[in-house]
Amino acid sequence: MNYAVIMAGGTGKRLWPLSRQKRPKQVLKLLDGRTLLERCFERIGPVFDARNIIVLTNADYVDVVREDLPGLPPGNVIAEPAVRDTAGAIGLAAAVLTKADPAATMAVVTADQLLEPAAVLQDALHDAFAFIAANPEALITFGIQPAFPSTQFGYIKCGDPRERNGCKNTVYSVEAFKEKPDLSTARDYVADGRYFWNSGMFVWRAGTILRNLADFVPETVDPLRRIAAAWDTPDQQAVLREQFLRLPKISIDYAVMERAEQVCTIRLDCRWRDVGSFAALADIIESDGRSNVVIARASELLDCTNSIVVTEDKGHLIAAIGLDGIVVAHTQDATLVCRADQTERLKELLALIESHNHSEFL
Repeated sequence: MNYAVIMAGGTGKRLWPLSRQKRPKQVLKLLDGRTLLERCFERIGPVFDARNIIVLTNADYVDVVREDLPGLPPGNVIAEPAVRDTAGAIGLAAAVLTKADPAATMAVVTADQLLEPAAVLQDALHDAFAFIAANPEALITFGIQPAFPSTQFGYIKCGDPRERNGCKNTVYSVEAFKEKPDLSTARDYVADGRYFWNSGMFVWRAGTILRNLADFVPETVDPLRRIAAAWDTPDQQAVLREQFLRLPKISIDYAVMERAEQVCTIRLDCRWRDVGSFAALADIIESDGRSNVVIARASELLDCTNSIVVTEDKGHLIAAIGLDGIVVAHTQDATLVCRADQTERLKELLALIESHNHSEFL
């Protein structure tokens, strides 16, 4: 059977103070009063029964995720007891699914992305499942047709097309994964035509990814075996807490995708954005006549340009005069004001806040 695993564990530090340790970016109501997680769930809904959708999230986020997705069975939210990057999270989901369904095929999608039109992904998922049914040892990743030479994304270099009976989309062999390039290299990639942005979304047999993890990261085998054995027993949570900490901190790209042989990709020609920063909001929210991005019920901007003003507080008015290239992000207990070209320093700011014993604001 086919399943979807939504990765929803990131905190989103680059959107502080909107996102917090107890309230991640995927449940912020920034998109016409809806969240990134809601949009992701709706986007894959036509492909999967809700009973076959699993959300992986941090233990601190379980309640807020369940509240955000009332149509998801509560037991389908799996809490990661610690941060172990994507290889550990995906290994956990694969181990749980394989115990319930040894023939499980799983799609891995992320909650912090926007993708339009949704039909592009839905068609690609159908094709990926068809391809995996015929090629059960293959690993499929989705590449995004680059809209511009970005230095913020990794790239996938595609090779020759693969045989793909019954698929609308071309399935390519993957020649290489490339790290985030400099601008000159990014321009070369886009001009070449064989390079796609790495979306971080995948389809594979749950058993196949577990075998690859065993081959390339053998220290995952025993913890995942013990977790699977205890799943749906009275010892489930105790074993999960103990064994998940034994998993190494490594991404699935480094652990498997850059080392496996049967890696393929399907190109998604769509509008795609990884929503991880205030700059990303400027790309997805329509600006006013002076290039200001405003997400607020009440605001008054006088002679302001190229600025970002955000609050979820419906009872709060943000008023500003003469701003140019400034970010104002307001919550009930914290407000950020900074130049838009300085938002990459937010992690420094959060470290400073913590060092001054203000962790209650993180």
